Amino acid sequence: YTQLSGFPSSETLSVVFLSFLGTPWCAPIKVKHGDARCRTPRGEQYKNVMGTRCKIHCKQGYEAQNTEVVCMASKHWSSNYACREIRCPKLNMPVNGGYKCSDGSYFNSRCEFFCSPGYSLKGQKTATCQHNKEWSGAVPTCVDIDPPKIKCPNVKDKWAEPGKLTARVTWDSPEGVDTADGILTDVILKGKPSKSDFPEGLHKMSYTVFDRAGNKGSCRFNVRVRVRRCSPLFAPDNGYMKCDSDKDNYGANCEFSCTGGYELQGSAARVCQHGLTWSGADTTCAPMNINVGVRTAAALLDQFYEKRRLLIISAPTAANHNYRFQMTNLQHAQCGLDLRHVTVIEVVGIYPTQVGRIRHRLLPPGLALQLRLLLQIPQRSFQMVLVDKQGMDKQRYPFPITAAELFTTIDTFPIRKDEMVLQQEAGQTCQS
Repeated sequence: YTQLSGFPSSETLSVVFLSFLGTPWCAPIKVKHGDARCRTPRGEQYKNVMGTRCKIHCKQGYEAQNTEVVCMASKHWSSNYACREIRCPKLNMPVNGGYKCSDGSYFNSRCEFFCSPGYSLKGQKTATCQHNKEWSGAVPTCVDIDPPKIKCPNVKDKWAEPGKLTARVTWDSPEGVDTADGILTDVILKGKPSKSDFPEGLHKMSYTVFDRAGNKGSCRFNVRVRVRRCSPLFAPDNGYMKCDSDKDNYGANCEFSCTGGYELQGSAARVCQHGLTWSGADTTCAPMNINVGVRTAAALLDQFYEKRRLLIISAPTAANHNYRFQMTNLQHAQCGLDLRHVTVIEVVGIYPTQVGRIRHRLLPPGLALQLRLLLQIPQRSFQMVLVDKQGMDKQRYPFPITAAELFTTIDTFPIRKDEMVLQQEAGQTCQS
């Protein structure tokens, strides 16, 4: 046939004809993981004739690349209609941690988060990929909340060294362990450091460590120092005791002395021994026994050497007014004389009728004469001689003096100053 102007071509007529007959045109739609709901232009039997419109529906967990497609004259559907599995964006890895998912980043995949050793999870423990392509929860964080660990040393009791109240205690400094990143920022010791001298008693110590997150861990331990001690000693009656160290600890040395007019019996010094017993024998102070039956004045004075001071009062007669004034003045100062270890010796009269006495004990006339001659004391005038504990002639008085003047002089003697310290410690005083 000859094609006439204004009429469709034979090819176009053929297409129209085929369409009219409802001939399948595009490939049949097969939707994996879903289905297609199609509508033909004229209700044809086949759902893939030209002009057919199909709406794509995917099952849960899938999404259509295009929700509607049309069968085109080119025998192809207008676009891709496959159902693709829904996929969420890739999760960020938590710092110092990780996650494990049941199905990667696909729909309904459940991811569980975990932290590295020493860290704890802060936030939701799981997240699930949802149909809106979003995860059900935010990525949690891993925080270091575990305190570092430290183990304190076990220090055994220490005994103080002889003569000391302290002991040198040594231990190895502990090292802390951080369960997270292993980095410690500070280690603090509360108490004296190792290799220090510790006094007697129980000392509570502790170490504290910090990690970079500010967590702290601590441990405690004790340092105990013991002192070996003997049973306590006491000053003897009428005597003094002076000890070094702590008086009764192992190695302590105690020295004893007696007040003037008393003689030391037993040990002058005792030491606390390792067996916790005192060396030597018990110490006592016995009253001084003055022997007036000696033959010489020197022998008489030797009995007082380093024990007593002597105040020799000499007068030609008992009626001598200087003598009487002096004795009356001293009569009320006996306490002060005893405190200063002073023994008064009286020598009265002119040879051969002279008499000497020490308190109530009489000296033979010959011994009294020797005493005057030895100390060069005149017989026919009043004189008073002060002799110190070393037998030295310290002061002579041709006239009476008051007890206060005498005591002031004695208190300036070097040895007397040491005596005053001991008497003050012992609480020995005199009001008269």
